Amino acid sequence: MLGLNALAAKIFGSSNDRIVKTYRKKVDEINALEPEIEKLSDEALKARTSEFRAELEAGKKLDDLIAPAFAVVREAARRAIGLRHFDVQLIGGMVLHKGQIAEMKTGEGKTLVATLAGYLNGLAGKGVHVVTVNDYLAQRDAEWMGKVYHFLGMTVGCITNDMDDEQRREQYACDITYGTNNEFGFDYLRDNMKYHLEEMVQRGHHYAIVDEVDSILIDEARTPLIISGALEDKSDLYVTIDKLIPQLGEGDFELDEKQKAVTLTEAGNERIEKMLKEAGLITSESLYDPENITFVHHVNQALRAHKLFQRDRDYIVKDNEVVIIDEFTGRMMAGRRFSEGLHQALEAKEGVAIQPENQTLASVTFQNYFRLYDKLAGMTGTAMTEAEEFMDIYKLEVVDIPTNVEVRRIDEDDEVYRTTNEKNNAIIDKIIECQKRGQPVLVGTTSIEKSEILAGLLVQKNIKHNVLNARFHEQEAEIIAQAGSPGAVTIATNMAGRGTDIQLGGNPDMRIKNELEGLEEGPERDAAIEKIKAETEVAKQQVIDAGGLYVIGTERHESRRIDNQLRGRSGRQGDPGRSSFYLSLEDDLMRIFGSDRMDSMLRKLGLEEGEAIVHPWINKALEKAQQKVEARNFDARKQILKFDDVMNDQRKVIFEQRIE
Repeated sequence: MLGLNALAAKIFGSSNDRIVKTYRKKVDEINALEPEIEKLSDEALKARTSEFRAELEAGKKLDDLIAPAFAVVREAARRAIGLRHFDVQLIGGMVLHKGQIAEMKTGEGKTLVATLAGYLNGLAGKGVHVVTVNDYLAQRDAEWMGKVYHFLGMTVGCITNDMDDEQRREQYACDITYGTNNEFGFDYLRDNMKYHLEEMVQRGHHYAIVDEVDSILIDEARTPLIISGALEDKSDLYVTIDKLIPQLGEGDFELDEKQKAVTLTEAGNERIEKMLKEAGLITSESLYDPENITFVHHVNQALRAHKLFQRDRDYIVKDNEVVIIDEFTGRMMAGRRFSEGLHQALEAKEGVAIQPENQTLASVTFQNYFRLYDKLAGMTGTAMTEAEEFMDIYKLEVVDIPTNVEVRRIDEDDEVYRTTNEKNNAIIDKIIECQKRGQPVLVGTTSIEKSEILAGLLVQKNIKHNVLNARFHEQEAEIIAQAGSPGAVTIATNMAGRGTDIQLGGNPDMRIKNELEGLEEGPERDAAIEKIKAETEVAKQQVIDAGGLYVIGTERHESRRIDNQLRGRSGRQGDPGRSSFYLSLEDDLMRIFGSDRMDSMLRKLGLEEGEAIVHPWINKALEKAQQKVEARNFDARKQILKFDDVMNDQRKVIFEQRIE
C-alpha cells in the first residue's frame, strides 16, 4: 500500500506540493507588480497604506489586496532594512494570511515573512499580535521589522515584562504588537480581573502570528498561566519537613523517572511517621489520619523536591531565589513558580527565603487563550512531526514551504558510547580537531550543569570558549554574534536552539556597535566600518572553506523537534555545515527508555573503552523512543485540555457578561 502512495505522490505530487502550487500563481502576480512599485517615491509607497485602507472601507476584502500589499511590503523591506522577500517567503506570507502554519526550515527568514501577513491584516485596524518565545526575540523583531512597518506608516508596539498598564494600553493600540506568549496571556487574565472597561489593556483578539508555534502551542501547552494571591505563611513547616528527607534510605522510596513520580514505600512511611512523632508534629497513630493530611502533602512535595528536581537542570538559585529553568528553551522563567507547595519545598531544600504559598485567582491554558483569536497562524522550522496535534486541537493545517536554496548541511549518524566520560572525551577531541582547521563549533547541552562540566574540560585543555546558559543570558546577543567566527567554540543549553541566527565569519553589525561606540559620524568612522566589513567577509570565506558551522549535540532531547532546532543553527541559506550527536548509555533518554540490555549487548560485541557504535539503525531506534515520549506528552496535553475546556466555557460566559 505504501508503495502505491509513494508512486501516486511521484506522479501527482503530494498534497503539500499541490497546496504550494496554488500559491505560485499569486507569486507571479506579485513579481509582475515589482517594476511598477520600484519606481514609486518613498512618500508614494507610504501613501499606498491609506489607499489600501480606503479600498477596504469601500467593500474590498483582504484577499483582493494580497498581490499589491505584498509587493508594497517587499519593496519597503528592501528600502528600509536592505532585505528583499524571496518567492518562497511570499508563499509563507500567504500561508500565514490564510490562518495556517508555515513550516520553513531554519534560516529561511521567518521573521521577515511575518511582515507580509502582519501588514495585510494590520490594514483592518483591529490590531495584529506577533507572538515570540522570549523577550530578547520580541524586542529584536519589533525593532528590526518595525522599520518596515514604520516606513509604510504603521505603528508598532512591543510588550515587555516591566511595563505598567498605561504603557501596555499604548502598545496594544498599535497596528502591530510584538510580545511573548506569557505577556499576552497574563494581560488577558489581568484584564478580566479589572473592575472598569477603561482599565483593560487589550482591545480584542483579531489575528495572531505565532513564531516558533510548536514551542508555544505544544511544548508550553502543559503549563497553564496562573495569577495567584498569597495564602498564610507556613515556611517553618517546610524547613522542618525538609530536614527529614535526607535521612531516608534507598529502600524508603520508589523513583519512576518515566512518569516523573516518586512515592514512599511501606518502610519509608513507617520511618517518616516515626520521625514526625519524635519531632512532636503528629500525635495520632498513622500519618494518614485525617488531621495529618497537611503533613502527607508536605512530605510528598519535599520528597519530589529532593529526588525528582535537580539544581542547575530544573531550576537555578539566583539572588536568594529559586528560579525555574524552561526545559525546552533553557531560559530562566522569572516570576513563574511551581504550584501546590513544590516551589516552597525547593526553597527549603536550597536554604533560601521561603515565599508564602499562593491560591489561584485566575488561570487559562495556552491552548484556550490562542483559540480566542478570530484568526490564528504560525511558523516554525519543525511542525510536521506534530501536524496531527495542530489539526486536532487548533484546526490548523501545516504547509511545508520549499527552501530558497538547497540545504547543504551534512547530518552524521549518532555516535553512541558506553559512558558519559567516554562521550565527553570524544566531544573534546572533535572540538580540538575543528578548531585546528578554523571551523566554528556550537555544542548543545540539555542543562546548565552539563554545559559547565564540558566548559570545565575545555578549561583543562586550555581551549578558549564561550558558555551560553541561563546564568549568562545578559551576554546572549554578543555570544551568538561571534559564535560563527573562525575557530570559535560555544557551549550552549537549549537557549541557542530557537531564533538564533549564527552568521558565518561573525556578525559585522555587532562589532561595529561595540568597537566604534563613541566614534563620531564622518570619514574616520566610515573607513572603520568598511574595514570591519572586509575583515568579516575574509573570516566568512575562511569558515566556509573549513566546512561551515559544526553543531554537536551532547544528548537526545525527549522531543525530535528540539534536536532538529539545534541542527538547524548550521547550514542556513545554503551555507555548508555539519551536525552530529554524541550519546552515551548513561544519558537520560537512553537510561529511562531501555538501555540495560543495550549495555550488556555492546559489551558482548566487544566494544572497547572510547569506542563508539555508529549505525543508521541506532538513529531509527532512538527516534522510535522519542516518538513514544512525544505520544505520551500529547496525551497529557489532551487530558489537561479536556479539564480546562469545562472551565473555559464558564470563563468565556462570565467574561462576556462582565464586559456587557
